[in-house]
Amino acid sequence: RASAGMKAIEELSPILGLELTATPQVERGGKTQAFKNVIYHYPLSKAMEDGFVKEPAVATRENFDPRSYREEKLERLKLEDGIRLHENTKVELEVYARDNGKPPVKPFMLVVAKDTAHADALLKQIEDKSFFEGRYKGKVIVVHSNLKGEEKDETVEQLMSVEKADNPTEIVIHVNMLKEGWDVTNLYTIVPLRAANSKTLVEQSIGRGLRLPYGKRTGVGAVDRLTIVAHDKFQEIVDYANSPESIIHGGFKAVYVGNERAKAVIVEPEFFYRINENKSAKAVLDVIRLEFERLPQSADLAKPEIQKQIVKKVEEIIAPKQGELEGIVPKVEWPEIVADTVTLYQAFSIDIPRITIQPVENVERGFKEFKLDLSQVHYPPVEHEILIHELRKRERHRLWGANGVFPEERPEDYLVKELMSFNDINYDEHAKVLYALAGQAVKHLRSYLKNEDEVLNVLQYHQHPLAELIHSQMQEHFEEKALAYEAHVTKGFQTLRSANYSATEGEEKRDIHAPVTDKKNIKQMLFAGFKKCLYRVQKFDSDPERRFAVLLENDQDALKWFRPAKGDLRIYYSGEESYEPDFIIEAQTAKYLCEIKRASEMKDKVVEAKARAAVQWCRHASDYALKNGGKSWSYLLIPDDAVAGNKTLKALAAMYEYVSSASY
Repeated sequence: RASAGMKAIEELSPILGLELTATPQVERGGKTQAFKNVIYHYPLSKAMEDGFVKEPAVATRENFDPRSYREEKLERLKLEDGIRLHENTKVELEVYARDNGKPPVKPFMLVVAKDTAHADALLKQIEDKSFFEGRYKGKVIVVHSNLKGEEKDETVEQLMSVEKADNPTEIVIHVNMLKEGWDVTNLYTIVPLRAANSKTLVEQSIGRGLRLPYGKRTGVGAVDRLTIVAHDKFQEIVDYANSPESIIHGGFKAVYVGNERAKAVIVEPEFFYRINENKSAKAVLDVIRLEFERLPQSADLAKPEIQKQIVKKVEEIIAPKQGELEGIVPKVEWPEIVADTVTLYQAFSIDIPRITIQPVENVERGFKEFKLDLSQVHYPPVEHEILIHELRKRERHRLWGANGVFPEERPEDYLVKELMSFNDINYDEHAKVLYALAGQAVKHLRSYLKNEDEVLNVLQYHQHPLAELIHSQMQEHFEEKALAYEAHVTKGFQTLRSANYSATEGEEKRDIHAPVTDKKNIKQMLFAGFKKCLYRVQKFDSDPERRFAVLLENDQDALKWFRPAKGDLRIYYSGEESYEPDFIIEAQTAKYLCEIKRASEMKDKVVEAKARAAVQWCRHASDYALKNGGKSWSYLLIPDDAVAGNKTLKALAAMYEYVSSASY
């Protein structure tokens, strides 16, 4: 809104001007005045609700009392805890990128200083050896108005490239300089050290940090979260976030900082360890992965003609360099190495086909009929005079007819007309559903009102909120499916990938058989001591999952198992939402996908959607496997309270095999 910009726009003689702004207000006399000509408003709270920005959080320590700390001691603690959060975020981002084949994100921490002298003092403190052993020396930049010449240019260049992997900057200290024109997606931790009220802290702090690095939320808390370290303002921020005047209307999560530091743990499949010392065997494995996973099953790798092809491919790739004299380099017995590598590959893997399911006919999309929940609807009739007054005030209806409202042909029309105004409803496609739902609402009104006049009265006056209630419930009953699907198997089996975990630094591997007392923190634990697992280390989300792993280790029917990572199966249950069950198991005569779920969640809609998708995957995998001499697949959905040491895999499979009637 600067005068020069306005003048340039006026020279264009515009007919209409539309402004896109995050700040639809002006400051006059110290007071904020909202624009009066806003035609569309999409607030930050709605963007948070729709998942287009990070989830803001505020961090403190459990049972923390800031009054027990002097200002400089509190400041130091906030900086240290900010670093702890920052380092843990680095690990979570690395693990997510590895698991999902995404480009890595390099996070940074923003420190808000009081003034330029304070900023320079913070720089000295953070780069000192007493601050985390001087680990951040050369990784901090200071941005304030006192910077001049080359120093300013260099700092600005570092600031503009802070998202790049080759930029060493991990901490940015600023003094109220970072306003317009600096858009980043990798800001994850903010440490405000400048005195401010909760409103200012929230609104100024989160403005730069809410953008998502991958363009959408990932479902991983640490990857989707922006954290403000505010020990001394914790409760004020939480209270403000939940107040009516807040720009986010709640949504602030609480994060409690501990002294633990996270680390990334990369675990290779067992057969990687078995061949790791042999470069020739690793070359064979690479050839199998690149060239031979198209075979129907890994058993085909043992066929003499296939092994000859593998030998030929390996020799082409690792042929002696030109100029090398025969006899200087030891001769490699490739047929023997290929045979040994294939034997290990088959012993320490499970054949999992890569299945792509595609629609082969038109896709049907639309709302399905369901039973409305109208238990809270008890609108009384309204006097006509009040009715007319309210309609004019709302400016939503034409004031025609004897009672001030244009009469509809039948009662349901009042609601159907309103429902047709929603952008996601097409009357031609949904007319039958709309009238069925409107009919339910009219029937409900007739159940408690005295006569038809009162029913029409309520419909005329309350048609808009009634339609909004119906529309909100319709969102849970939108379906999208093709009339027919076709499954394509692009790989008969897949080489297992490395597993990527985050764990508390210093966490030692625990014996899988030893009971866990601290069950609430089991997600941070690493377990080992397996005989049948295809990885030496595994993590679990709950103790019932750990106990199920022990059951598999002891079960005579179970041959081998592991916990899949994201992308191992690519089972899609809702658009682009993929699902990996808790366990993949190969038994003597069958294979299983298995999910251990809390008993109270067995009928959850998302759980059932995942189960239906997994059943379809198993059907296609079974069809393919049985045609090629393999084992059938089944999906087991097991309640956590059914997992016990005296149960067998066969017994659980007989009781909890999930059967879906849905067809794909």
